[in-house]
Amino acid sequence: MINDLWYKNAAIYCLSVATYMDANGDGVGDFQGLMRRLDYLQGLGITALWLMPFQPSPCKDDGYDVADYYGVDPRYGTLGDFVEFTRGCEQRGMRVLIDLVVNHTSNEHPWFKEACRDPKSKYRDWYVWSAKKPKNADSGVVFPGVQKSTWSYDKTAKAYYFHRFYDFQPDLNTANPDVQAEILKIMGFWLQLGVSGFRMDAVPFVISNKGAEVTKPAEQYDMLRAFSEFLTWRKGEAIILAEANVLPDKDLKYFGDSGERLQMMFNFEVNQHLFFAVASGDSRPLVKAINDTKPRPATAQWGQFLRNHDELDLGRLSKKQRETVFAAFGPDPDMQLYQRGIRRRLAPMLKGDRRRLELAYSLMITLPGTPVIRYGDEIAMGDDLRLPERNCARTVMQWSAEPNAGFTKSDKPVMPVISDGPYGFQHVNVAAQRRDPNSLLNWMERIIRMRKEVPEIGWGDFSFLPSGTPQVLAMRYAWRNNSVLCVHNLSSEPQEIYLSMADEDEANCTLVNLLSEDHTHPEKNGKHRILFEPYGYRWFRICGLDYLLKRSAS
Repeated sequence: MINDLWYKNAAIYCLSVATYMDANGDGVGDFQGLMRRLDYLQGLGITALWLMPFQPSPCKDDGYDVADYYGVDPRYGTLGDFVEFTRGCEQRGMRVLIDLVVNHTSNEHPWFKEACRDPKSKYRDWYVWSAKKPKNADSGVVFPGVQKSTWSYDKTAKAYYFHRFYDFQPDLNTANPDVQAEILKIMGFWLQLGVSGFRMDAVPFVISNKGAEVTKPAEQYDMLRAFSEFLTWRKGEAIILAEANVLPDKDLKYFGDSGERLQMMFNFEVNQHLFFAVASGDSRPLVKAINDTKPRPATAQWGQFLRNHDELDLGRLSKKQRETVFAAFGPDPDMQLYQRGIRRRLAPMLKGDRRRLELAYSLMITLPGTPVIRYGDEIAMGDDLRLPERNCARTVMQWSAEPNAGFTKSDKPVMPVISDGPYGFQHVNVAAQRRDPNSLLNWMERIIRMRKEVPEIGWGDFSFLPSGTPQVLAMRYAWRNNSVLCVHNLSSEPQEIYLSMADEDEANCTLVNLLSEDHTHPEKNGKHRILFEPYGYRWFRICGLDYLLKRSAS
């Protein structure tokens, strides 16, 4: 059994080893460089690191085309370096999650090469084949405008192979029991080396049946239960954080009615409506998305996020809503991708407006679930739209104003450094922001620390309080006889609101501001009158009238 459900009140930080810190000066980030930055991450308040793929790979898709599941790409170090890294994390009280990319392999993986070479090989059935090109080969592509088909011909195999993603990423036949056994073996290998779980890539595709005859894929949910049971047997605290962009009516099928399947999923439904709320100033669709995704088992948790390494997918929004978000955050066609999303980083999307950046992060961090932060966003890093597809938001970490942002001593970093404009490393870097007490970095450190001190958000039940305007979102959390209130003004205009506590026991309570000394007391009618600045936010603990007296006395 999982004893402490650590993931319910955590702060997760996503990074790519390749672009984080280079220790040996070859231009590529590595585990030794990452180890030098563990104290920085601990100081930021991070409790779990999510590493993007670092296994041997041709890196045609940023490492998501894995060529060996049991190794470390030599550019990043050795298995010994990885174990030293996980040990360093353990010493600092941080857990490690790694990407588990098992929907497909690289076409350079020995399994696929053997499958192509020998029709009688056991690996032949590890992939999905067809003698003829299926009629629906052009449907179901994941990358519209870039990817043309889901079936490609291999001359050696003399057959077509299925690939949900790029043609160099052949899909594994995950319905094959031998493939499922291998997936468990991969999990067990990395658990033994110190990881606490996996961010599983493309889960709906992993559990779907595949084949030329399949016109409407059906999910094999029992596979998720087998994965979860294996993790529990091997390491009680281990979890799966699933990338599953599914509709709310399928959430419980992934979590399991009693939490017997997945422990965590990213909340794509809320993520997309959050961006609409920030773009429009209208909280109502976001409220609906939060309510629609409310049902979940007691042991399950949402991963809440703003941006990640992929595009901002807006496919769940209506056409009108999507156009609103495009107009606000990605008006140029070059900023958009795959006919459904925006490929920019958060800071340039919000035009570097500190007020809106704080609002967006405060809102995300106080949503029901656990916050997941993308590397570089803590200092408001920008993007390089000259780079193709999603690479524009995958540039190297900006540590200082030294050459190549202090990332490497090489003249040829693995990804271009942002060196010009307002987001150039000379202006946006960790060293400068650490010295500035009013920097975004120091604000992020404080807000992460406060979030961990408010477990009601991660563990408690939530409700919405009427604020009198859709531009102000007020959420109350309750857990173990404690309650907090998080209020956000989505508008560019000041807002004055009157709030009434829904619980009679809290009718005459003081709202103690957790982020400043701006506390509020109820007026004679029992309502709290609160004035918000443009894009303002408040975190309150709901306390008795004598709270401040006790606090000052102590």
